[in-house]
Amino acid sequence: MIKPTPGASGRPAALCRAAALLLVLAVCAAACSKEDKPKGPRGDRAAPVAAAEAVKRDASMRIRAVGNVEPLATVAVKSQVGGMIVEQFVTDGQDVKAGDKLFQIDPRPYQLAIEESEAKIARDQALLDKAERDLKRYAELRVKGAVDEAQYDETFAQAKTLEGTIRLNTAELDKAKLDLEYASIKAPIDGRIGSILLHKGNVIKANDDRSMAVINQFQPIFVSFSVPERHLPAIMDMFTKGKVTVQAEIQGVDGPPEKGALYAVDNEVDKETGSIRLKAVFDNAGMRLWPGRFVRVDLVMPDRKDAILIPTQAVMTGIKGPFVYVIGKDETVEVRPIETGPIVGGETIVESGLAQGERVVREGQLRLSPGAKVEVKTPGAPDSQDKGQDGAKGKDGGQKPGAPDGKTPEGQKAGEGAQ
Repeated sequence: MIKPTPGASGRPAALCRAAALLLVLAVCAAACSKEDKPKGPRGDRAAPVAAAEAVKRDASMRIRAVGNVEPLATVAVKSQVGGMIVEQFVTDGQDVKAGDKLFQIDPRPYQLAIEESEAKIARDQALLDKAERDLKRYAELRVKGAVDEAQYDETFAQAKTLEGTIRLNTAELDKAKLDLEYASIKAPIDGRIGSILLHKGNVIKANDDRSMAVINQFQPIFVSFSVPERHLPAIMDMFTKGKVTVQAEIQGVDGPPEKGALYAVDNEVDKETGSIRLKAVFDNAGMRLWPGRFVRVDLVMPDRKDAILIPTQAVMTGIKGPFVYVIGKDETVEVRPIETGPIVGGETIVESGLAQGERVVREGQLRLSPGAKVEVKTPGAPDSQDKGQDGAKGKDGGQKPGAPDGKTPEGQKAGEGAQ
């Protein structure tokens, strides 16, 4: 008779319980994975986006840049003669006209030089008169053979020498008069004096390295600025045909912008920046443009007729260039490469790739992929995902069932919204 081994009858029951436990765990895991399956834009939910239509209209074209105000002319006032400054007729910051007297160098040495030259001329002129009379008399006597030929030649040489001496003294007189004129220093241009650098009582030498003052011409005045080289053909075409309007807006100054005209185009493109330097001239009647100041410059270009425009924020940049997400009739998006033109205000001109009336995504592009379903938001409406997140909480801020641990759907970070 065979006796059963102790515990053999309990093994089948234990194996059944283990198998049942594993089955329950597998069912729970499948249920949890099904509940955790992401829903949303990348699943079966439409992505909330903001859209805009491509519109066709005439676009006012302007090239915007930052410019620097430069004086039309700058003159460093220096003395051409030496001496002491005995008079100062201007003060710091004074407006002057061309020909206004600025400084007076001591004129007495130059007045004496004039008197000395005049005296030398008078003396030599008297000697010349005597030599010419002697020469005339000797010429008559030479015909009769009453005077030696050598004596006649000597008198003739004296007369010619005195003529040369008089011409030399006359030149010295002219120079002395010019030095006296230089001793009175006058403004060579209209403009405004800066700081006076040498005052009354200082001694200065002729053509001294030191400047006495600096004059800047304000009316008219220049504004220089640079624009990208791609605009050069259009600018040159306008410049050769006539006046090109330029406006300068001064930060912190009320009133309309200053209006001027393009004055000059540089003769080469900066190879480091790829820009071309331009210069505009302004009347500056109100003296609002000041040398050295930075201003915002608008170069007015011809209007673009029937241009296609979209919000600039709708334009994305990829490896192959700019593109937009176009919303189809079935509320799905496609990636559309486009060729962009100038930016006008907050809008970009589309040269090709988009037609009037087509809708593009202007907000929420980072949630999208080709073929994604979208939900176009109305301005001011809350994000549908935000609604879902808010719905996960009760009125008192507590959690509702279905939102365990306060986690938002799809594993997003709290507060994540449309990009």
